[in-house]
Amino acid sequence: MAALVETMFSVREKPWHGLGTVVMEAPASAEALRLAGLDWNVVQEPIYTDFNEPIEGYKANVRDLDRKVLGVVSDRYKVVQNTDAFSFTDELLGKGVRYETAGSLQEGKKVWLLARLPREYIIAGERISPYLVFSNTHDGSGSVKVAITPVRVVCNNTLNLALNTAKRSFSMIHTGNIQDKIQEAKDTLFMAEEYMDCLSIEFEQLRRQKITDGQVKEYIELLLPMEKEPTDIQRKNIIRLRKDMERRYYDAPDLQKVGNNAYRFINAVSDFATHSSPLRRTANYNENLCARTVDGNPLIDKAYQLVKAA
Repeated sequence: MAALVETMFSVREKPWHGLGTVVMEAPASAEALRLAGLDWNVVQEPIYTDFNEPIEGYKANVRDLDRKVLGVVSDRYKVVQNTDAFSFTDELLGKGVRYETAGSLQEGKKVWLLARLPREYIIAGERISPYLVFSNTHDGSGSVKVAITPVRVVCNNTLNLALNTAKRSFSMIHTGNIQDKIQEAKDTLFMAEEYMDCLSIEFEQLRRQKITDGQVKEYIELLLPMEKEPTDIQRKNIIRLRKDMERRYYDAPDLQKVGNNAYRFINAVSDFATHSSPLRRTANYNENLCARTVDGNPLIDKAYQLVKAA
């Protein structure tokens, strides 16, 4: 994993695997850029065949710091520089937004930042802090993405549910008029309050929705299904994961006073999805975890769909 997380800075807490620089206060954008090792630009250059003939329709995205090629893209691809990524949220800094974590993955091919929004919400009797997550790629593999991610303060669980009633994310491809798209993305940030208001209503409904021990067992089995003809190892692994999720529902200290309801179950699944150790830690495990912060976590969304369908 250390090879994937190239550079990073974090506020107050150690970032993934202890990498990066810990700072006492969230810095402004210029310092954040330097601390995260993102104070470099991407330049586009022509590419050639082995016979020194230009290849039409394509360019190489090159990091000016060390001349590293980050990716080959079409000539329609528009670069969004790291400085643009940070200035994107700079306009919000005067309103209390502060950077908390930022860095690059895969030797600079992917860049991300996390900023805490100033308002803290009391939802279902608990403190929920909304964060702004921005991710970008320089290798042509993905789009620019911006998302609002609510975090339950007491346990740092992400609660970024996909709601039908409010939008929490925005994405744009690296073509066309980038500045217009960035302005459109800025506008979505002001939808954060609408999303949080809708989330508050939804959580209150989930808290009132009682669920039985039988339903908890059924939901966990649906979330972590067993193969039709599992091997002994597969059966043992699934049973272990199911017990882990079950313990997070029944035994988590921060959920003891919540009651046996759908809100408690969603939090248990979120805790499992956010903090449990995988059966096999792949090379891009933390990268995928970072991506789910932006895109949402399918396991949490499936749990939400199950309890809503009850």
